[in-house]
Amino acid sequence: MRNKLKNFFDSLFFHPNFYKIWSVILLLIFIGYWFSVLYVIGKFAFMIFTALTLADFIFLFRAGKVTAERKLPEKLSNGDPNNIQVILQNYYSLPVHVNVIDELPEQFQKRDFELSVIIKPRSLKQLHYTLYPVVRGVYRFGQLNLFVSSPLQLAKIRFRYAGDKQVKVYPSFVQMRKYELMALSNKYRFGIKRVRRLGHTLEFEQIKEYNKGDDYRTINWKATAKYNKLMVNQYQDEKSQNIYSVIDMGRHMQLPFNAMTLLDYAINATLAFSNIAMKKKDKAGLITFEKQIHSFLKPDNGRQHLQDIFEMLYAQHTRFNETDYERLYTWIRHQIPTRSLLMIYTNFEHINSMRRQLPFLKKLAKKHLVVVVVFENTELKKVITKPAGESLELYHKIIAEDFDWQKRMMIKELRLHNIQTIFTAPENLTSATINKYLQLKAQGLI
Repeated sequence: MRNKLKNFFDSLFFHPNFYKIWSVILLLIFIGYWFSVLYVIGKFAFMIFTALTLADFIFLFRAGKVTAERKLPEKLSNGDPNNIQVILQNYYSLPVHVNVIDELPEQFQKRDFELSVIIKPRSLKQLHYTLYPVVRGVYRFGQLNLFVSSPLQLAKIRFRYAGDKQVKVYPSFVQMRKYELMALSNKYRFGIKRVRRLGHTLEFEQIKEYNKGDDYRTINWKATAKYNKLMVNQYQDEKSQNIYSVIDMGRHMQLPFNAMTLLDYAINATLAFSNIAMKKKDKAGLITFEKQIHSFLKPDNGRQHLQDIFEMLYAQHTRFNETDYERLYTWIRHQIPTRSLLMIYTNFEHINSMRRQLPFLKKLAKKHLVVVVVFENTELKKVITKPAGESLELYHKIIAEDFDWQKRMMIKELRLHNIQTIFTAPENLTSATINKYLQLKAQGLI
Protein backbone atom coordinates (compact mmCIF):
# COMPACT_ATOMS: atom_id res chain seq x y z
CA MET A 1 0.00 0.00 0.00
CA ARG A 2 2.82 2.34 0.93
CA ASN A 3 4.60 1.64 -2.37
CA LYS A 4 1.41 2.30 -4.31
CA LEU A 5 0.94 5.66 -2.59
CA LYS A 6 4.59 6.52 -3.20
CA ASN A 7 4.23 5.66 -6.91
CA PHE A 8 1.01 7.68 -7.00
CA PHE A 9 2.59 10.85 -5.67
CA ASP A 10 5.87 10.38 -7.60
CA SER A 11 4.23 9.91 -10.98
CA LEU A 12 1.22 12.28 -10.92
CA PHE A 13 1.47 16.00 -11.64
CA PHE A 14 -0.84 18.90 -12.24
CA HIS A 15 -1.24 19.97 -15.85
CA PRO A 16 -0.48 23.66 -16.63
CA ASN A 17 -4.20 24.08 -17.41
CA PHE A 18 -4.93 23.20 -13.78
CA TYR A 19 -3.10 26.30 -12.54
CA LYS A 20 -4.78 28.55 -15.11
CA ILE A 21 -8.28 27.40 -14.17
CA TRP A 22 -7.45 27.46 -10.46
CA SER A 23 -6.26 31.07 -10.80
CA VAL A 24 -9.57 32.08 -12.44
CA ILE A 25 -11.60 30.38 -9.67
CA LEU A 26 -9.58 32.09 -6.93
CA LEU A 27 -10.11 35.42 -8.68
CA LEU A 28 -13.87 34.82 -8.78
CA ILE A 29 -13.96 33.95 -5.07
CA PHE A 30 -11.81 36.99 -4.19
CA ILE A 31 -14.03 39.39 -6.16
CA GLY A 32 -17.05 37.61 -4.63
CA TYR A 33 -16.43 39.41 -1.34
CA TRP A 34 -17.85 42.49 -3.09
CA PHE A 35 -20.17 40.74 -5.57
CA SER A 36 -22.00 37.85 -3.92
CA VAL A 37 -23.11 36.31 -7.25
CA LEU A 38 -19.50 35.80 -8.31
CA TYR A 39 -18.72 34.23 -4.92
CA VAL A 40 -21.47 31.61 -5.46
CA ILE A 41 -20.26 30.94 -9.00
CA GLY A 42 -16.66 30.62 -7.82
CA LYS A 43 -17.60 28.27 -4.98
CA PHE A 44 -19.68 26.07 -7.31
CA ALA A 45 -16.86 26.07 -9.90
CA PHE A 46 -14.37 25.08 -7.20
CA MET A 47 -16.36 21.97 -6.25
CA ILE A 48 -16.82 20.87 -9.87
CA PHE A 49 -13.16 21.59 -10.66
CA THR A 50 -11.96 19.59 -7.63
CA ALA A 51 -14.13 16.62 -8.60
CA LEU A 52 -12.94 16.68 -12.22
CA THR A 53 -9.31 16.92 -11.16
CA LEU A 54 -9.66 13.97 -8.79
CA ALA A 55 -11.44 11.95 -11.50
CA ASP A 56 -8.67 12.81 -13.95
CA PHE A 57 -6.00 11.61 -11.51
CA ILE A 58 -7.84 8.32 -10.88
CA PHE A 59 -8.38 7.74 -14.62
CA LEU A 60 -4.72 8.28 -15.45
CA PHE A 61 -3.49 6.11 -12.60
CA ARG A 62 -5.93 3.18 -12.87
CA ALA A 63 -7.44 3.07 -16.39
CA GLY A 64 -4.39 2.19 -18.47
CA LYS A 65 -0.91 3.25 -19.48
CA VAL A 66 1.26 4.34 -22.41
CA THR A 67 4.39 2.35 -23.25
CA ALA A 68 7.41 3.56 -25.21
CA GLU A 69 10.35 2.00 -27.03
CA ARG A 70 13.27 3.82 -28.65
CA LYS A 71 14.68 2.31 -31.86
CA LEU A 72 18.33 3.20 -32.49
CA PRO A 73 20.51 2.22 -35.46
CA GLU A 74 23.51 0.02 -34.71
CA LYS A 75 25.82 2.98 -35.34
CA LEU A 76 25.47 6.68 -36.11
CA SER A 77 27.13 8.54 -38.97
CA ASN A 78 29.22 11.57 -38.02
CA GLY A 79 28.18 14.85 -39.63
CA ASP A 80 25.01 13.38 -41.16
CA PRO A 81 21.32 13.33 -40.21
CA ASN A 82 20.54 10.13 -38.28
CA ASN A 83 16.94 9.02 -37.86
CA ILE A 84 15.75 7.97 -34.37
CA GLN A 85 12.39 6.26 -33.89
CA VAL A 86 10.16 6.19 -30.79
CA ILE A 87 7.21 3.77 -30.75
CA LEU A 88 4.31 4.64 -28.40
CA GLN A 89 1.41 2.33 -27.49
CA ASN A 90 -1.76 3.74 -25.87
CA TYR A 91 -3.62 1.26 -23.63
CA TYR A 92 -6.22 3.80 -22.45
CA SER A 93 -9.81 3.70 -23.71
CA LEU A 94 -9.65 7.44 -24.53
CA PRO A 95 -7.30 9.51 -26.67
CA VAL A 96 -4.41 10.92 -24.66
CA HIS A 97 -1.93 13.76 -25.05
CA VAL A 98 1.69 12.61 -24.67
CA ASN A 99 4.80 14.74 -24.18
CA VAL A 100 7.94 12.68 -24.82
CA ILE A 101 11.17 13.84 -23.22
CA ASP A 102 14.09 11.75 -24.43
CA GLU A 103 17.32 12.03 -22.45
CA LEU A 104 19.76 12.64 -25.32
CA PRO A 105 23.51 12.01 -25.04
CA GLU A 106 25.46 14.77 -23.34
CA GLN A 107 27.39 15.48 -26.57
CA PHE A 108 24.30 17.22 -27.99
CA GLN A 109 23.89 19.52 -24.95
CA LYS A 110 20.11 19.59 -25.40
CA ARG A 111 18.12 19.54 -22.18
CA ASP A 112 14.86 20.90 -23.62
CA PHE A 113 14.21 18.22 -26.24
CA GLU A 114 10.51 17.34 -26.32
CA LEU A 115 8.02 15.73 -28.71
CA SER A 116 4.25 16.13 -28.41
CA VAL A 117 1.58 13.90 -29.92
CA ILE A 118 -2.06 12.84 -29.51
CA ILE A 119 -2.64 9.06 -29.63
CA LYS A 120 -6.00 7.48 -30.37
CA PRO A 121 -7.47 4.90 -27.95
CA ARG A 122 -5.85 1.45 -28.02
CA SER A 123 -3.52 2.42 -30.84
CA LEU A 124 0.14 2.69 -31.73
CA LYS A 125 2.05 5.80 -32.81
CA GLN A 126 5.51 6.11 -34.34
CA LEU A 127 7.55 9.27 -33.81
CA HIS A 128 10.73 10.20 -35.64
CA TYR A 129 13.39 12.78 -34.92
CA THR A 130 16.81 13.51 -36.38
CA LEU A 131 20.18 13.86 -34.67
CA TYR A 132 23.32 15.42 -36.17
CA PRO A 133 26.39 14.19 -34.27
CA VAL A 134 29.58 16.13 -34.95
CA VAL A 135 32.02 14.20 -32.73
CA ARG A 136 33.09 10.58 -33.03
CA GLY A 137 32.83 8.36 -29.96
CA VAL A 138 30.38 6.59 -27.67
CA TYR A 139 26.98 8.26 -27.16
CA ARG A 140 24.84 7.22 -24.19
CA PHE A 141 21.06 7.66 -24.38
CA GLY A 142 19.19 7.94 -21.07
CA GLN A 143 15.60 7.23 -20.10
CA LEU A 144 12.42 7.88 -22.04
CA ASN A 145 10.04 10.07 -20.02
CA LEU A 146 6.36 10.21 -21.00
CA PHE A 147 3.98 12.78 -19.54
CA VAL A 148 0.44 11.65 -20.36
CA SER A 149 -2.76 13.68 -19.94
CA SER A 150 -6.40 12.87 -20.67
CA PRO A 151 -8.76 15.00 -22.81
CA LEU A 152 -9.57 17.00 -19.64
CA GLN A 153 -5.91 18.03 -19.35
CA LEU A 154 -6.08 18.78 -15.65
CA ALA A 155 -3.57 16.17 -14.49
CA LYS A 156 -0.53 14.38 -15.92
CA ILE A 157 1.02 11.02 -15.20
CA ARG A 158 4.67 10.21 -15.85
CA PHE A 159 5.84 6.91 -17.25
CA ARG A 160 9.58 6.24 -17.32
CA TYR A 161 11.24 3.55 -19.38
CA ALA A 162 14.82 2.45 -18.89
CA GLY A 163 16.01 3.09 -22.42
CA ASP A 164 19.66 3.38 -21.39
CA LYS A 165 21.70 2.42 -24.42
CA GLN A 166 25.10 3.17 -25.91
CA VAL A 167 25.72 3.67 -29.60
CA LYS A 168 28.95 4.58 -31.39
CA VAL A 169 29.29 7.48 -33.81
CA TYR A 170 31.54 6.43 -36.68
CA PRO A 171 33.06 8.38 -39.60
CA SER A 172 30.47 9.24 -42.20
CA PHE A 173 29.43 5.93 -43.78
CA VAL A 174 26.37 7.73 -45.22
CA GLN A 175 28.67 10.02 -47.20
CA MET A 176 30.80 7.04 -48.22
CA ARG A 177 27.82 5.22 -49.77
CA LYS A 178 26.61 8.39 -51.47
CA TYR A 179 29.91 9.03 -53.24
CA GLU A 180 30.37 5.37 -54.07
CA LEU A 181 27.18 5.41 -56.11
CA MET A 182 28.13 8.68 -57.80
CA ALA A 183 31.70 7.75 -58.64
CA LEU A 184 30.84 4.35 -60.08
CA SER A 185 27.88 5.68 -62.08
CA ASN A 186 28.26 6.52 -65.76
CA LYS A 187 26.40 9.77 -65.16
CA TYR A 188 28.54 11.35 -62.46
CA ARG A 189 32.20 12.27 -62.79
CA PHE A 190 32.21 15.14 -60.27
CA GLY A 191 32.68 17.65 -63.06
CA ILE A 192 36.24 16.62 -63.94
CA LYS A 193 37.51 17.19 -67.42
CA ARG A 194 37.64 14.00 -69.43
CA VAL A 195 41.17 13.49 -70.68
CA ARG A 196 42.81 10.87 -72.79
CA ARG A 197 44.37 7.97 -70.91
CA LEU A 198 48.15 7.79 -71.21
CA GLY A 199 49.11 4.39 -72.56
CA HIS A 200 46.85 1.58 -73.67
CA THR A 201 44.99 -0.10 -70.82
CA LEU A 202 44.32 -3.78 -70.62
CA GLU A 203 41.28 -4.61 -68.47
CA PHE A 204 37.76 -3.76 -69.66
CA GLU A 205 35.93 -1.32 -67.35
CA GLN A 206 32.82 0.01 -69.13
CA ILE A 207 31.26 1.26 -72.39
CA LYS A 208 31.08 5.03 -72.62
CA GLU A 209 30.34 7.78 -75.13
CA TYR A 210 33.22 8.73 -77.43
CA ASN A 211 35.20 11.83 -76.44
CA LYS A 212 37.74 13.66 -78.52
CA GLY A 213 41.12 12.02 -78.00
CA ASP A 214 39.79 8.50 -77.33
CA ASP A 215 41.48 5.71 -79.30
CA TYR A 216 39.33 4.97 -82.37
CA ARG A 217 40.45 1.33 -82.17
CA THR A 218 38.29 0.91 -79.03
CA ILE A 219 35.02 1.85 -80.81
CA ASN A 220 32.22 -0.59 -79.95
CA TRP A 221 30.15 -0.83 -83.14
CA LYS A 222 27.29 -2.81 -81.60
CA ALA A 223 26.79 -0.23 -78.86
CA THR A 224 27.15 2.56 -81.43
CA ALA A 225 24.30 1.07 -83.49
CA LYS A 226 22.15 0.53 -80.41
CA TYR A 227 22.47 4.08 -78.99
CA ASN A 228 22.80 5.83 -82.38
CA LYS A 229 25.95 7.64 -81.24
CA LEU A 230 29.63 6.76 -81.18
CA MET A 231 30.47 4.50 -78.19
CA VAL A 232 33.88 3.15 -77.14
CA ASN A 233 35.16 0.51 -74.76
CA GLN A 234 36.98 1.94 -71.74
CA TYR A 235 39.78 -0.04 -70.15
CA GLN A 236 41.73 0.20 -66.92
CA ASP A 237 45.17 -0.90 -65.83
CA GLU A 238 45.30 -4.36 -64.39
CA LYS A 239 47.97 -3.44 -61.86
CA SER A 240 46.69 -2.08 -58.53
CA GLN A 241 48.38 1.05 -57.21
CA ASN A 242 49.07 1.86 -53.57
CA ILE A 243 46.99 4.80 -52.33
CA TYR A 244 47.71 6.26 -48.88
CA SER A 245 45.59 8.72 -46.94
CA VAL A 246 48.02 10.61 -44.68
CA ILE A 247 46.16 12.51 -41.94
CA ASP A 248 47.82 15.26 -39.93
CA MET A 249 46.62 14.91 -36.32
CA GLY A 250 48.19 18.18 -35.11
CA ARG A 251 46.48 20.92 -33.13
CA HIS A 252 45.82 23.07 -36.22
CA MET A 253 43.51 20.32 -37.51
CA GLN A 254 41.24 20.95 -34.53
CA LEU A 255 39.95 24.24 -35.95
CA PRO A 256 36.13 24.13 -36.03
CA PHE A 257 33.97 24.58 -39.11
CA ASN A 258 30.19 24.21 -38.88
CA ALA A 259 30.57 22.48 -35.49
CA MET A 260 32.96 19.82 -36.86
CA THR A 261 36.75 19.95 -36.75
CA LEU A 262 38.94 19.88 -39.86
CA LEU A 263 40.22 16.53 -38.59
CA ASP A 264 36.75 15.01 -38.74
CA TYR A 265 36.24 16.38 -42.25
CA ALA A 266 39.52 14.72 -43.23
CA ILE A 267 38.49 11.44 -41.61
CA ASN A 268 35.11 11.42 -43.39
CA ALA A 269 36.80 12.19 -46.71
CA THR A 270 39.39 9.45 -46.15
CA LEU A 271 36.72 6.82 -45.64
CA ALA A 272 34.85 7.75 -48.83
CA PHE A 273 38.03 8.19 -50.86
CA SER A 274 39.51 4.86 -49.70
CA ASN A 275 36.29 3.09 -50.65
CA ILE A 276 36.35 4.58 -54.17
CA ALA A 277 40.03 3.68 -54.63
CA MET A 278 39.33 0.07 -53.65
CA LYS A 279 36.34 -0.06 -56.01
CA LYS A 280 38.73 1.11 -58.74
CA LYS A 281 40.96 -1.91 -57.93
CA ASP A 282 43.64 0.17 -56.18
CA LYS A 283 44.93 -0.64 -52.71
CA ALA A 284 44.08 1.83 -49.96
CA GLY A 285 46.30 2.42 -46.94
CA LEU A 286 46.23 4.80 -43.99
CA ILE A 287 48.80 6.81 -42.03
CA THR A 288 48.07 9.18 -39.15
CA PHE A 289 50.84 11.26 -37.62
CA GLU A 290 51.65 14.10 -35.27
CA LYS A 291 54.98 14.34 -33.43
CA GLN A 292 55.23 10.65 -34.26
CA ILE A 293 53.44 8.11 -36.40
CA HIS A 294 50.16 7.32 -34.63
CA SER A 295 48.87 4.49 -36.78
CA PHE A 296 49.61 2.69 -40.01
CA LEU A 297 47.49 0.35 -42.11
CA LYS A 298 49.08 -1.41 -45.05
CA PRO A 299 47.36 -0.91 -48.40
CA ASP A 300 44.94 -3.61 -49.49
CA ASN A 301 41.61 -3.95 -51.30
CA GLY A 302 40.13 -7.07 -49.71
CA ARG A 303 36.61 -7.26 -48.33
CA GLN A 304 37.68 -6.90 -44.70
CA HIS A 305 40.08 -4.04 -45.39
CA LEU A 306 37.43 -1.32 -45.61
CA GLN A 307 36.15 -2.36 -42.18
CA ASP A 308 39.73 -2.16 -40.85
CA ILE A 309 39.99 1.42 -42.19
CA PHE A 310 36.58 2.18 -40.70
CA GLU A 311 37.59 1.04 -37.21
CA MET A 312 40.99 2.71 -37.33
CA LEU A 313 39.51 6.06 -38.34
CA TYR A 314 36.93 5.83 -35.56
CA ALA A 315 39.69 5.55 -32.96
CA GLN A 316 41.76 8.57 -34.05
CA HIS A 317 42.26 11.40 -31.56
CA THR A 318 44.79 14.20 -31.34
CA ARG A 319 47.01 15.30 -28.49
CA PHE A 320 47.18 18.90 -29.81
CA ASN A 321 50.92 18.77 -30.60
CA GLU A 322 52.85 20.27 -33.50
CA THR A 323 53.33 17.93 -36.44
CA ASP A 324 56.76 16.64 -37.42
CA TYR A 325 57.07 16.29 -41.20
CA GLU A 326 60.71 15.29 -40.95
CA ARG A 327 59.71 12.24 -38.95
CA LEU A 328 56.95 11.51 -41.47
CA TYR A 329 59.42 11.68 -44.38
CA THR A 330 61.94 9.45 -42.61
CA TRP A 331 59.29 6.90 -41.74
CA ILE A 332 57.80 6.80 -45.27
CA ARG A 333 61.28 6.48 -46.83
CA HIS A 334 61.89 3.28 -44.86
CA GLN A 335 58.39 1.81 -44.80
CA ILE A 336 57.02 2.60 -48.29
CA PRO A 337 59.64 1.66 -50.91
CA THR A 338 57.34 1.60 -53.97
CA ARG A 339 55.93 4.68 -55.69
CA SER A 340 52.50 5.50 -54.22
CA LEU A 341 49.89 8.22 -54.10
CA LEU A 342 50.10 10.15 -50.81
CA MET A 343 46.94 12.17 -50.13
CA ILE A 344 48.08 14.43 -47.26
CA TYR A 345 45.32 16.11 -45.22
CA THR A 346 46.81 19.05 -43.35
CA ASN A 347 46.15 22.69 -42.58
CA PHE A 348 48.79 25.36 -43.19
CA GLU A 349 47.34 28.59 -41.87
CA HIS A 350 50.44 30.66 -42.65
CA ILE A 351 52.84 30.52 -45.60
CA ASN A 352 55.86 30.37 -43.28
CA SER A 353 54.50 27.24 -41.59
CA MET A 354 54.19 25.63 -45.04
CA ARG A 355 57.73 26.64 -46.00
CA ARG A 356 59.12 25.01 -42.86
CA GLN A 357 57.68 21.69 -44.06
CA LEU A 358 58.30 22.22 -47.78
CA PRO A 359 61.79 20.56 -47.89
CA PHE A 360 60.27 17.30 -46.62
CA LEU A 361 57.30 17.50 -48.99
CA LYS A 362 59.73 18.03 -51.89
CA LYS A 363 61.70 14.94 -50.88
CA LEU A 364 58.49 12.90 -50.73
CA ALA A 365 57.44 14.20 -54.15
CA LYS A 366 60.67 12.92 -55.73
CA LYS A 367 59.62 9.33 -55.14
CA HIS A 368 55.84 9.48 -54.68
CA LEU A 369 52.88 11.32 -56.17
CA VAL A 370 52.07 13.80 -53.40
CA VAL A 371 48.73 15.62 -53.10
CA VAL A 372 48.48 18.23 -50.32
CA VAL A 373 45.04 19.34 -49.16
CA VAL A 374 44.84 23.05 -48.30
CA PHE A 375 41.62 24.15 -46.59
CA GLU A 376 39.93 27.30 -47.77
CA ASN A 377 38.71 29.55 -44.96
CA THR A 378 35.23 30.51 -46.12
CA GLU A 379 34.81 32.88 -43.17
CA LEU A 380 37.56 35.04 -44.65
CA LYS A 381 35.57 35.34 -47.86
CA LYS A 382 32.64 36.80 -45.95
CA VAL A 383 34.89 39.43 -44.37
CA ILE A 384 36.58 40.24 -47.70
CA THR A 385 33.34 40.67 -49.65
CA LYS A 386 31.59 42.65 -46.91
CA PRO A 387 31.85 46.44 -47.42
CA ALA A 388 34.05 48.03 -44.77
CA GLY A 389 32.54 50.97 -42.91
CA GLU A 390 34.47 51.74 -39.73
CA SER A 391 38.27 51.68 -39.44
CA LEU A 392 38.13 48.45 -37.37
CA GLU A 393 36.15 46.70 -40.13
CA LEU A 394 38.69 47.93 -42.70
CA TYR A 395 41.51 46.54 -40.55
CA HIS A 396 39.77 43.15 -40.35
CA LYS A 397 39.26 43.17 -44.11
CA ILE A 398 42.96 43.85 -44.77
CA ILE A 399 43.99 41.02 -42.42
CA ALA A 400 41.51 38.64 -44.08
CA GLU A 401 42.80 39.53 -47.56
CA ASP A 402 46.36 38.89 -46.39
CA PHE A 403 45.47 35.42 -45.05
CA ASP A 404 43.59 34.59 -48.25
CA TRP A 405 46.54 35.76 -50.37
CA GLN A 406 48.91 33.57 -48.37
CA LYS A 407 46.70 30.52 -48.93
CA ARG A 408 46.81 31.08 -52.67
CA MET A 409 50.57 31.63 -52.62
CA MET A 410 50.93 28.27 -50.83
CA ILE A 411 49.11 26.60 -53.72
CA LYS A 412 51.38 28.21 -56.32
CA GLU A 413 54.55 27.40 -54.41
CA LEU A 414 53.62 23.77 -53.88
CA ARG A 415 52.78 23.33 -57.55
CA LEU A 416 56.12 24.86 -58.56
CA HIS A 417 57.79 21.94 -56.81
CA ASN A 418 55.71 19.29 -58.60
CA ILE A 419 53.38 18.79 -55.64
CA GLN A 420 49.70 18.33 -56.50
CA THR A 421 47.21 20.34 -54.42
CA ILE A 422 43.55 20.46 -53.47
CA PHE A 423 42.23 23.86 -52.37
CA THR A 424 38.71 23.46 -51.03
CA ALA A 425 36.24 24.45 -48.35
CA PRO A 426 35.85 21.77 -45.65
CA GLU A 427 32.28 20.85 -46.65
CA ASN A 428 33.47 20.11 -50.21
CA LEU A 429 36.51 18.10 -49.17
CA THR A 430 35.18 14.63 -49.97
CA SER A 431 34.05 15.44 -53.51
CA ALA A 432 37.26 17.41 -54.16
CA THR A 433 39.42 14.51 -52.97
CA ILE A 434 37.62 11.92 -55.10
CA ASN A 435 37.64 14.38 -58.01
CA LYS A 436 41.42 14.69 -57.78
CA TYR A 437 41.93 10.95 -57.53
CA LEU A 438 39.76 10.25 -60.61
CA GLN A 439 41.55 12.99 -62.51
CA LEU A 440 45.01 11.65 -61.67
CA LYS A 441 43.87 8.15 -62.57
CA ALA A 442 42.41 9.34 -65.88
CA GLN A 443 45.71 11.06 -66.72
CA GLY A 444 47.60 7.83 -66.04
CA LEU A 445 49.65 9.41 -63.23
CA ILE A 446 48.73 6.55 -60.89
